[in-house]
Amino acid sequence: MGHKVHPTIHRTPYIFAWDSKWFARKENLPQYLKQEVSIREFLGKKLKEAGIDAISIERTPKDITITILAAKPGVVIGRSGQGLDLIRKEIEKKHLQGKLKVKLNIVPLKQPALSAQVVGQNCVAEIEKRMPFRRVMKQAIEKVMAAGAKGVKIKMSGRLNGVEIARREVLAAGKMSLITFRSNVDYAFVEAHTIYGKIGIKVWVYHGEVFGRRDKFEKKLEKEDGKK
Repeated sequence: MGHKVHPTIHRTPYIFAWDSKWFARKENLPQYLKQEVSIREFLGKKLKEAGIDAISIERTPKDITITILAAKPGVVIGRSGQGLDLIRKEIEKKHLQGKLKVKLNIVPLKQPALSAQVVGQNCVAEIEKRMPFRRVMKQAIEKVMAAGAKGVKIKMSGRLNGVEIARREVLAAGKMSLITFRSNVDYAFVEAHTIYGKIGIKVWVYHGEVFGRRDKFEKKLEKEDGKK
């Protein structure tokens, strides 16, 4: 029998780096973990329109560095950087109780159409506008394949189109290699909140096989194919 494994976690020691980079003593771990979860939830809600692909949190004894990979950096930054200042102050005050300083970095996402998280967020926006789910899935797959992906799969679960009985629907195109460790598979799970309940949306985007470890926030982390 097969076991369903999170594609990103499955490959973290091999081709993906960690989005959270910090260590803690045993007595501090619950507090630090709670702070990180609350920060990520806050940024996800606050910057919903910015098309966030990933958030990296690096913690030191004196400060926290938060790097946001966004499809629309202008939405995060705001006019003359006011948006960043407001977000930074709110994180320091509400989530860290003023104990640590926060540094915010915004990295623009080069190809939003190849990001599973952004594709999923776009599907959520369309579903919440009561668009037919099958049309939403087909349009999303066409955009991803046109952007240069080698494969894509989208699964939606719930009361699709508002019917009484919940079900699952899957559409895919191209190749999807989920078993191979070297497969660069971007995965995201998002939820659409509709008047007839939640619609769960899962997106897989296959970029081909890679060598060496990849970090979304850095161009190259290790040697690839024996060359720098």
